Amino acid sequence: MLETPELLWQDLVRESVREVRYGLRPEERGVIELVDFVLGRAVAMHASDVHLEPQEMRVRLRFRIDGLLREVMAMPANLGPAVISRLKVMAGMDIAVHQQPQDGHILFQAKGRRIDIRVSSLPATAGEVIVMRLMDVSEQLLSLDELGFSEEDTACFRALIHRPAGMIVLCGPMNSGKTSSLYAALAELNTESRNLVTLEDPIERVLPGVNQVQIHPKAGMTFVAGLRAVLRQDVTGILLGEIRDEETAAMAVRIALTGHLLMTTIHTEDAVAALYRMLEMGVAPYLLAATLSGIISQ
Repeated sequence: MLETPELLWQDLVRESVREVRYGLRPEERGVIELVDFVLGRAVAMHASDVHLEPQEMRVRLRFRIDGLLREVMAMPANLGPAVISRLKVMAGMDIAVHQQPQDGHILFQAKGRRIDIRVSSLPATAGEVIVMRLMDVSEQLLSLDELGFSEEDTACFRALIHRPAGMIVLCGPMNSGKTSSLYAALAELNTESRNLVTLEDPIERVLPGVNQVQIHPKAGMTFVAGLRAVLRQDVTGILLGEIRDEETAAMAVRIALTGHLLMTTIHTEDAVAALYRMLEMGVAPYLLAATLSGIISQ
């Protein structure tokens, strides 16, 4: 008789509790299998994010599925440090640092699928909160026609990205699919005759034929520094991961003004708010009128 996921989870929790109780290392079999099971269940349930949240009496485990957070499992509070240490080891993070936020990266294999996992830790009162963003790198990119837009909106989007120059801004709340839409646009534009460059933090998906640049602020590679360098690279189109500040906004407008196609995102709820956000960042109205091709709200 095959064990259900719930029974298997209970067995793994019991084994991990035994390891912790008798002082065995977090790298022992039980904790390793427990973490692998959590990640495997997240993949099987098509979760986009995994939240591991230590609380006073337990560790809450929640998955974001179809945009909504759902509590799927819980484990004893004394398992929290061991599980978090295992995840930090997998992500290349410092397990001795507990009072500072950290970021890491895991490449996880699940039933023949390669899952790219971005890991973030945040110190809280009951322990470190771990949030993981899952991305299936083996999954085929969506095309413009598969994004779920109406035929009229798809035609409008396609017309915007095929303009030789100008700035296209995608806006919307978190997890609304802005990056998926930009990647679909890049995939359509990705031909031998075009030189496409992306500036991302982090790089979400690897796109063959596109020159993708990872932003490293500590190394001096900021969005603005990247945009300045791109101007000397004979580019056709630029994907700017996000407009975060006044300097980046000004540089993006300048690039669009010099005859380049620039696609980017901004965190606002609707298209009108995106327009006002750009003005609040100090972009002159006449420059915005001259460069802004369109705003797409998702």
